[in-house]
Amino acid sequence: MSAELIQALDQLEKEKGINKEVLIEAIEAALISAYKRNFGSTQNVKIYIDRDTGDVKVYALKRVTSSPEEENGDISLEAAQKIDASYVEDDIAEIEVTPRKFGRIAAQTAKQVVMQRIREAERGIIFDEFYNKEGDIVTGIIQRNERRNIVIDLGRAEAVMTPSEQTIGEEYRFNDRIKTYIVEVKKTTKGPQILVSRTHPGLVKRLFELEVPEIHDGTVEIKSISREAGSRTKIAVYSKDPNVDPVGACVGQKGTRVQAIVDELRGEKIDIIRWSNDPEEYISSSLSPAKVVRVDVDDEARTARVIVPDFQLSLAIGKEGQNARLAARLTGWKIDIKSESQLRAVIEQQMFNMDSYNTEDEYGEEYEEDYGEEYNDVYEQEADGGDEQEVDGGYEQEADGGDEQEADGGDEQEADGGYEQEADGGMEEADAEPSDDQE
Repeated sequence: MSAELIQALDQLEKEKGINKEVLIEAIEAALISAYKRNFGSTQNVKIYIDRDTGDVKVYALKRVTSSPEEENGDISLEAAQKIDASYVEDDIAEIEVTPRKFGRIAAQTAKQVVMQRIREAERGIIFDEFYNKEGDIVTGIIQRNERRNIVIDLGRAEAVMTPSEQTIGEEYRFNDRIKTYIVEVKKTTKGPQILVSRTHPGLVKRLFELEVPEIHDGTVEIKSISREAGSRTKIAVYSKDPNVDPVGACVGQKGTRVQAIVDELRGEKIDIIRWSNDPEEYISSSLSPAKVVRVDVDDEARTARVIVPDFQLSLAIGKEGQNARLAARLTGWKIDIKSESQLRAVIEQQMFNMDSYNTEDEYGEEYEEDYGEEYNDVYEQEADGGDEQEVDGGYEQEADGGDEQEADGGDEQEADGGYEQEADGGMEEADAEPSDDQE
């Protein structure tokens, strides 16, 4: 090995960004293994590469002792002091044992180690670069489609967009330039694995930061985002400067700023809403473009009942409930939307139920006034002599008169009067005089 190795390492450091010292230390570690493997040595050795000339020297490490026990591991104090007079008891002496043909072995080992280290260092640099960009936007070129996964070239690395991160309805054609959001960066044995997305709400947030200077410098703040990729996005913004309109800043002159974002998202609709501390105002704005008549909120349950005009009900709910769903995600409140006619029907039903309840109460009071005193008298009578009366009078009367009356009068009346009247009078029953038996 020579100074050419040092020059090559300097060039690698400039081009690849790999520290020369790291490479030299890796070569030294590899040469230790090569020395022991080729020369059958079991003793401890140290490899030193001159940083200027590239010369390689091998040193055996031995413990200095007055009574050596191991030939490969110990050296006598007298022998060590002949090499360097500063050695004392229990020092580690470095004794040069560089083989004559070690240069060729060193060159081959250095080549393998340098190539391996270059690959590892490049992977580490790429991983660090994109790991720091996690949660940011990158621009790449679509390369290929592998098992429904889109592979995107980001320059120094390739990113993968899985089917779950692809927007429904978007077409990804070869060589198209596309902006994506870095979701996660993983370190693997084959290099960093970069996962990107087109459906993440962070993509919209970063696009607004790129297009709107007021958001980038912190004057306007994005408070919340709810998104259904490919269809509609709602974004709530707030201005720290009262002189700056947050919605107007995001829309731009003649809608140029928001239109650029819509074009990047392939026509996705974006609703920009002014954020507010007042839940009623915030919820009312979140249902835009629908107009809200009234909002009733329950802070404990975090629920809100929203009243809209009849002709605005379908607009407030949205297609398949999309507008209401996005508004609920944006605000964090459970929203119940009703039209004015529905509210009126509910109120009328409640009033009807209340009237029915009051009528029952009035009827109960009248019943108690009319029959309460009589009931009390009967109850007292039962308490005093009810049992006696029941035994002596009721049962006696039933035994003596009830059966007799039914046998003598009831059957006779039915036989002599009812049937006779039906046979003789027929339809003239209403005008007929009662018979002697009936009387």
